Amino acid sequence: GRIASADRRAPSSLDLAAMVKMKAYELRTRTSKELLKELDEQKAELAQLRVAKVSGGAASKLAKIKIVRKNIARVLTVYNTKMKTEARNKYKGKKFVPLDLRPKKTRKMRRALK
Repeated sequence: GRIASADRRAPSSLDLAAMVKMKAYELRTRTSKELLKELDEQKAELAQLRVAKVSGGAASKLAKIKIVRKNIARVLTVYNTKMKTEARNKYKGKKFVPLDLRPKKTRKMRRALK
């Protein structure tokens, strides 16, 4: 059907970009919007590779699945740390800080009188 024919096309720039393992330090220089766009591209690439896997794709495509999955993890890690640092900066010096931004320590230490 239609899905199998999409697999036979020439590799686009999206495919070539996904082949290369992304570097976290390169991702850290990007903005949040760019990271989310990259995440969408990687997820689309992963979906294509999974279709290729089901329809008996080449071994090179099957090997690429791992790389794309790790790239998605890298993008998410960089994005989440960026969001967390922005939140920390926002609440710095404020009277109340959200629970997830407070130091974890131990339950006993948190309950102790300061």
